[in-house]
Amino acid sequence: MDSQTVVIFPERWHQQAEKYRLQGNYFQAIALYEQAIDAEPDVKFYYWHLGLILLLQGEQAEAQTTWLIAMMEGEPKQVEMWNVELIEFLQKEAQRYYILEEYTTSRTIRQQIKELCPTDINNFLCLVLLSITLKTDLEEGLKNLLELVELLISDQNMSIEFELMMDMLRSILDFAPLHSSTLELVEACLPFIKDGKQTMSFLSILLPATIKIAHTKWQPSIAANLAELYLKIDANNTEVLRHLATFYQNAGEYDKGIKTAKLCASLVAELPDLISTNQLIIRGLMTAGGYWEEAYNFFEKHELLLQKLVDENKTGLRSVEVSQLFNSYFFAPYFRDTPKHDRQIQNKLAKLCQKNAEIYAREDVEKCRQRYQKIQGLCITPKKLKIGYLSYCLKGHSVGWLARWLFQYHDRERFELYGYFINNDKSSDPLHQWYTSQVDKVNHAMYSNEAVEQIYNDEINILIDLDSITLDVNCEVLAVKPAPIQVTWLGWDATGIPNVDYFIADPYVLPEDAEEYYSEKIWRLPQTYIAVEGFEVGVPNIRRDTLNIPSDAIVFLSAQRSYKRHTNTAKLQMRIIKEVPNSYFLIKGVAKEESLKNFFYEIATEEGVDASRLRFLSDVPLEAIHRANLGIADIVLDTYPYNGATTTLETLWMGIPLVTRVGQQFAARNSYTMMMNAGITEGIAWSDEEYIEWGVRLGKDTTLRQEIAWKLRQSRQTAPLWNAKQFACEMERAYEQMWQNYIGF
Repeated sequence: MDSQTVVIFPERWHQQAEKYRLQGNYFQAIALYEQAIDAEPDVKFYYWHLGLILLLQGEQAEAQTTWLIAMMEGEPKQVEMWNVELIEFLQKEAQRYYILEEYTTSRTIRQQIKELCPTDINNFLCLVLLSITLKTDLEEGLKNLLELVELLISDQNMSIEFELMMDMLRSILDFAPLHSSTLELVEACLPFIKDGKQTMSFLSILLPATIKIAHTKWQPSIAANLAELYLKIDANNTEVLRHLATFYQNAGEYDKGIKTAKLCASLVAELPDLISTNQLIIRGLMTAGGYWEEAYNFFEKHELLLQKLVDENKTGLRSVEVSQLFNSYFFAPYFRDTPKHDRQIQNKLAKLCQKNAEIYAREDVEKCRQRYQKIQGLCITPKKLKIGYLSYCLKGHSVGWLARWLFQYHDRERFELYGYFINNDKSSDPLHQWYTSQVDKVNHAMYSNEAVEQIYNDEINILIDLDSITLDVNCEVLAVKPAPIQVTWLGWDATGIPNVDYFIADPYVLPEDAEEYYSEKIWRLPQTYIAVEGFEVGVPNIRRDTLNIPSDAIVFLSAQRSYKRHTNTAKLQMRIIKEVPNSYFLIKGVAKEESLKNFFYEIATEEGVDASRLRFLSDVPLEAIHRANLGIADIVLDTYPYNGATTTLETLWMGIPLVTRVGQQFAARNSYTMMMNAGITEGIAWSDEEYIEWGVRLGKDTTLRQEIAWKLRQSRQTAPLWNAKQFACEMERAYEQMWQNYIGF
């Protein structure tokens, strides 16, 4: 060899070619690999790299030809070995590009692996993950998903990377939770879950997804289907059974909801669990409707369990236990009107829950406390008070329909609005979208710690809770107290949580002595605690003739959910129907049809009312149609001890006389305050006897009904109930006075 000749080793070609490839200089890289192949044609390594570069240039056929040439003259066993080697090489490169976040390149390589080995399950998992990550070709992604399901079903003994499968499931449940293939995919994965550790990993992914599907995307049936799949591998998991019972109840599968709740209750032993599962049974029975006596029996047991818990004053409860306990006394006002007794239990229960929450969330509690103590010490009023509204109901919901006027009339020169929309999907209904457009900052959170962090970071001055104990997430937020002033308004009675400062009321909705048994300070607005400017009314879809009701008949209506169907009130309503000739009773509300009918038929028989005078109305899809349908009624009969609220406002707006029974608790005085603030006293009853008297009188006196209807139409221009702008001013004055009280002015 000439002493001047420079020897270039193939390894150097490879190193230089790789530099060119990483720089995107594919032309130079190809040239070097071709030289390496010419020099050492038996080294398959070069063919793999050359083919990869051609593939990345979009020359798939040329890449495949290059790899084919490398294997052309091999024996079958050699070809098989080389094919494995090539796939391993491509997998390594696909993963490298994935780590570099070059997802399109990674997907291109994995699609080629799929061509070479269609049954590589782990490559399929990666392809589905990449399709979700890229979100560029959804059709291809769903095609891969379908093929993946078929592959999983075809061979349940194949080797699969469990963590990769879990990552894929997590992504699919987040990206396409409602797609029909998602349920099939989850079921196809079940045989690959082999032990307890893997089962728990699967649960940690599936359960949060089902909760989000049920409560954020409002698809409880789909959530129930997914939860049922989990029970195939862990049939007695009480956490899953508890949520499944709720999913069934919300989906209208009432019998399944009750049965699952009872099964769950039979599997627990600890006091907090006994309380939460007993509450779930009550909820199932009350949601179905018609199981009043059984529900009350469980409620009596429930109260004993709660009293025991309060007496023990236990600390060290877990977050999940506390969240379930916050609203565990929810049904008391549906059964009876004894606020002095019930508020005492609710206050003690809420105090115990807050005590435990302050332990497991101590860092957040202390951080927030230091912030608002500093603010209080400075005695400063900002140019604009930051008002945070906390709710999961600011959408197509009663609270959503009623609260919108306050948002519309807020003075943006004096107040900055923040919306904390709990468990609301960002692509929610139109009313929710309207609310998001009304606030200065939108926050969506699913868990209490997320909401606390957002409220703290936003430096909210006054936090307004619209949901009370109807949502556990809100209760945990209020217990931590991320804002210096916390107020409950509109959605329900007061929480009893010590860290809530005020409860918004008016001169009528709470009796004068209510301060004696409320832990919050009652802030009474001068006239009404709620005002609206009216409701959208559509076209009715029911008529008297289609319901086989004579045109000259007197029609009574009760449109309430099953929770409010107290046996005693139903008996009073039947006595009214019995006393008013040619009268019919229309009953509307979400419930199990069979049990609700049996409930009223039995009471009708007891009271001597012909069941043919009862009519049961189905629910309608739109609120505007529901309101229009109210016009079929001559008189609306309210419920007791839990009155209507939104339904009362709608009835009054439609100019229909209402009979209500006034009690002592907040829930038994809603219709009372609304009628007073509409300028109507006719129909307000202070006893069962008066309730019947008003019902009979209104049923028989056409002139009186006409006078009330006229007064209600006139009240639209003058009454506080319909003056939302004035109401907003009164709320704003309350906020400013609360702040002045806080800083000591």
